[in-house]
Amino acid sequence: MLTRIDIPRKKLYYLEQKGYIKPVIIRRGNRHIKDYSKDDLVRVQTIWQFVKRGFNYQAAFDKALDVIDDR
Repeated sequence: MLTRIDIPRKKLYYLEQKGYIKPVIIRRGNRHIKDYSKDDLVRVQTIWQFVKRGFNYQAAFDKALDVIDDR
């Protein structure tokens, strides 16, 4: 996801911490892998576009939901 959207890892994790996206955690042996859905991908892309335009994260999230709902 990071390379598709060009979002820094810390910013992606911040979106997870705030609950804006909720990846599924898959256990493989001792490793935990985060599985992002297509909806997560679209949501992150849209939020990140607004953040890069200067919106704070909450406003970017709200605007992203409006844009996604209009599709």
